Amino acid sequence: MLLIYTPRVTSRLKFVFKQICTRILGFPIGFTNSIETFITHDGLKMSYGTQPLGSEFFVKSHGLLCDQGISDLDIYVQDWKGTKCFFYVGEKSHLPYDIFSAAFYLLSRYEEYLPHVKDDYGRFTKKDSVAYQNGFLEQPVVDIWAIYFKEALKSHFPSMKFQSRQYSIAPVIDVPVAYYFKNKGLMRSLGGVFSDLINFRYQLSYDRLFVLFGLKKDPYDNFKWIVNRQKVTKKKFTIFFLVGDYTTYDKNISTNKKAFVTLIKSMRDYCEVGLKSSFMALEELSVLKTEKKRLDSILNTDTEKVRASFSKVNLPSTYRNYVELEIKKDYSMGYPDTIGFRAGTCSPFLFYDIDYEVQTPLMIHPYQLMDFSLLKIESFLDKKETLQSAIDRVKAVGGVFTPVFHNYSFSSLNRWRNFKSLFNIILESTENV
Repeated sequence: MLLIYTPRVTSRLKFVFKQICTRILGFPIGFTNSIETFITHDGLKMSYGTQPLGSEFFVKSHGLLCDQGISDLDIYVQDWKGTKCFFYVGEKSHLPYDIFSAAFYLLSRYEEYLPHVKDDYGRFTKKDSVAYQNGFLEQPVVDIWAIYFKEALKSHFPSMKFQSRQYSIAPVIDVPVAYYFKNKGLMRSLGGVFSDLINFRYQLSYDRLFVLFGLKKDPYDNFKWIVNRQKVTKKKFTIFFLVGDYTTYDKNISTNKKAFVTLIKSMRDYCEVGLKSSFMALEELSVLKTEKKRLDSILNTDTEKVRASFSKVNLPSTYRNYVELEIKKDYSMGYPDTIGFRAGTCSPFLFYDIDYEVQTPLMIHPYQLMDFSLLKIESFLDKKETLQSAIDRVKAVGGVFTPVFHNYSFSSLNRWRNFKSLFNIILESTENV
């Protein structure tokens, strides 16, 4: 065990030290604010504060972990050993940057509490992030800093043993609309045909009618292919179904349709199943509660995983609602149109509520890539290289690569051509690990 002395053992401090030391680096830690206890401890130890007590391993504190609430911080980002960091504390510290304060800033999503301009969906955008503005959005900096910390500890404590982290994947499949044409009811189907004709979409009308008469497969119905890939993959996929009411933003099949309910139950036999919360549920706890109960009743179990529609997260209210409903895992932390690390990490972490200064039991599983971010890249070769580069960055730190694909990503529709191959590249990336 590594004993950490600090004048004040705060909730922030315990949260970020446990994330870096225990969850990422895999060694146990303890805390003390007693100088006597620290001095008499005959095991591994370090201090974290404004100055060292003696010749022990020491990291100088920036001060953020002793603060409370939100304030407008001056963030000065500098180059450091091939990456970026901030909160410089000088060379007298064994680390020239307070990586713990910097990691807290990113993991707590401190910047998302600050005033910012939202996009059309009311989301925090990458342009307001310190990572994008300073050119490190595409690096899992928290995990990289943790490795630098480990190297410094190994230099100071040559006998100290560390667990080796292994790269893994956590594929996510979003189902906002289970079927393109099927099971949408008479009025929606007739309306679709009429809309196709008046807008001269004759091919689409032709396809719609052939699917409705059972002469052609629905282009969004790729669930057998997903199951077949799951059968030959050790890591479980998580598939998120939208079961909310029909609205302007959410247009999935009604859960009154027996075929849709049967689909959800059948997918649970092979994959993990979670709730894709509707756009309206992001603002209203009562709507979210109704949708969770709806999926609970279909699966006959408590839903533990959730992904927000449009990856919209309003901090802290969205995550507080999840905590209140005893949802344990969220998969919404990422930018849908950009490959990168929104929270600066590829490791799951607990949600820290800054307003209440408390660590919650909600585990955030950040995603690094959504299929839509690859659509902007024209050639398949460039898509493949971009995907492989993202995988390699996560592999380099032994993190978890979490991609988000949709059921329609695996269709034969022209815009999604070759996305099955891209998904297979992800599955194959663990073969030599």
